[in-house]
Amino acid sequence: MIRKAVLPVAGFGTRCLPASKAIPKEMITIVDRPVIQYVVQEAVAAGIRDIVLVTHGTKTAIENHFDKHFELEAGLEAKGKTELLEELRSIVPADVNIISVRQPEPLGLGHAVLCARPVIGDNEPFAVLLPDVLVDDDGLSRNDLAGMIAAFESSGRSQIMVEEVPAELVYKYGIVAPKGAAPAPGSSGELEGLVEKPAVEEAPSNLSVIGRYLLPGSIFPMLAETPPGAGNEIQLTDAIERLRREQGVNAYRMQGKTYDCGHQLGYLEAILAYGRRHPRYGRGFIELVKRYAAED
Repeated sequence: MIRKAVLPVAGFGTRCLPASKAIPKEMITIVDRPVIQYVVQEAVAAGIRDIVLVTHGTKTAIENHFDKHFELEAGLEAKGKTELLEELRSIVPADVNIISVRQPEPLGLGHAVLCARPVIGDNEPFAVLLPDVLVDDDGLSRNDLAGMIAAFESSGRSQIMVEEVPAELVYKYGIVAPKGAAPAPGSSGELEGLVEKPAVEEAPSNLSVIGRYLLPGSIFPMLAETPPGAGNEIQLTDAIERLRREQGVNAYRMQGKTYDCGHQLGYLEAILAYGRRHPRYGRGFIELVKRYAAED
């Protein structure tokens, strides 16, 4: 069972500027909670119990969010605000550990994952979740991360989560090349390769990588030996390509829906999706949307 997940949160979030100038992009809220909390909840729902935040000195707000705030909790308890108190205490379940490590230099996603090596070790598989992307599991019996973990455990192969994108937009994404037929939603299939932002006419499929990975601890020595690639950074995809050649890597095709919260329109779409079904604010939010839509 995969019990550990790495969340790289050290980046400056330039796509979210100016909002992310003083606030970590991961702390920008979707309705009533920050993006990072949704991602942690996704991991916890899939059985993850150790969350490793690879962070930066300017991102202490993320660590504080998952820490206990004794004075605030005592104040809420004294005022009888038990519902809000329980909501705060449930941010991190009692059996879940939040662990922080620092990325001292911005040397790329591969380097960020490598910074978690002392916590994960070289002999244990783990998940990597990029917090820019929300993976919505509404209506599913289990979330896609749990499905991908099941595929990892049954096949013994590393997994990359993918989703279908319009064929004319493949040039925007990392696109996988399946070996044989593309896997059906909720299933996994072997890869022949991965192409970063291919030309439309040269794309091997329309299945894009979305920022969820299941990897063996043996990728850490590979990352340590990976030279700087694109952007003079250590690229996770370079190490995964070596892993694919030596051990094989599968693509898990997700069933849910993603929202790219690192992009303004993706962030707004996430607010619409999560806001309309919020147990407390959903009905009122839908009425607001209808009112503004009618004004157009």
